[in-house]
Amino acid sequence: MDTSQAAKKVLVVGAGGFIGGFIVAEGLRRGFEVWAGVRASTSRKFLTDPRIKFLILDYDSTDAMASALASALPEGSRWDYMVYNLGATKCTNFADFNRINFSYLRSFVEAVRKADMMPSKFLYMSSLSAVGPGDEKNYTPIDTKAVPRPNTRYGLSKIKAETFLQTCPDVPWTIFRPTGVYGPHEQDYLMMIKSIDRHWDFGVGFRKQMLTFIYVEDLAAAIFEALDSKHTVHRIYIISEGRAYTQSEFRRIVARALGRRFVIPVRLPLWATYIASLVAEKYGIAKMQPSTLNTDKYKIMRQRNWACTIADSVADFGFHPIFSLEKGIEVTVDAYRKAEAARKAAIAANKKKKGENR
Repeated sequence: MDTSQAAKKVLVVGAGGFIGGFIVAEGLRRGFEVWAGVRASTSRKFLTDPRIKFLILDYDSTDAMASALASALPEGSRWDYMVYNLGATKCTNFADFNRINFSYLRSFVEAVRKADMMPSKFLYMSSLSAVGPGDEKNYTPIDTKAVPRPNTRYGLSKIKAETFLQTCPDVPWTIFRPTGVYGPHEQDYLMMIKSIDRHWDFGVGFRKQMLTFIYVEDLAAAIFEALDSKHTVHRIYIISEGRAYTQSEFRRIVARALGRRFVIPVRLPLWATYIASLVAEKYGIAKMQPSTLNTDKYKIMRQRNWACTIADSVADFGFHPIFSLEKGIEVTVDAYRKAEAARKAAIAANKKKKGENR
């Protein structure tokens, strides 16, 4: 723990999700006074540390947020850093991408201004999807100089939010564009892990696809390293492990971690994947539940080149990811195994209890 940071305060907006919980934990580990900005209805399943201070935010009301911000700290005090991690990656109504990923950010920045609580650093969590498709002929790694041309509604909402921040000279923003974030509690990659655990590996398309990843603890560490640097204000950074993997490499790494010697690779043509995505999306709309598989996700899966460079992150704040995909998957699979064992034990205990009550 860095005791020199003990008095510094950080507010993590959108702290209740998968990534948010790890950001909060990293802040506590580094000795910060950590505030978790959440809705009143947000689950606190991964926010159980008694040192966490909570700030209830109503993202639909700028005035309510300004009041909450102004009254949370003693007069004359403010947060040193704010990490804006709030966002939606899948929605039943695609208009919600714009509302959650863009409008809520704009309202929050206005609330910070009204409360006169602008921090010394404001880090916004964007996504590599804000850039859109890369070079799919020569597979040139994506860098921060790439002209954004997002082809998904999710990516469009993210670049819209980025552009808004870039028009705010009074906001000391730093923008992170992480690639695929994985780790314990994450659900999308968990679906792939579960599939391989059942001896099936489903891929999309027949052309080579280069995938990139970042383990969630490395991402959380990078946030605080960037906040602590003097060179990151008004800069954009790609956050990734630093190398790309093919689908077959990913499959072998996961299968090895799971102890699965025999896994059947199945390649789905793009047209079949699109139909499946469309059907899943319509079914989700009918059930009023966002589907992991949807037409937006299809465009992401169709993209062949997710290779990227982290040279700017290395140069400006010494970013050095600790977890290789192999190491990160081992930890993720271990957490998955323990969660499955706990789930099965709970089911068995519940059945036993019901039997005793008969």
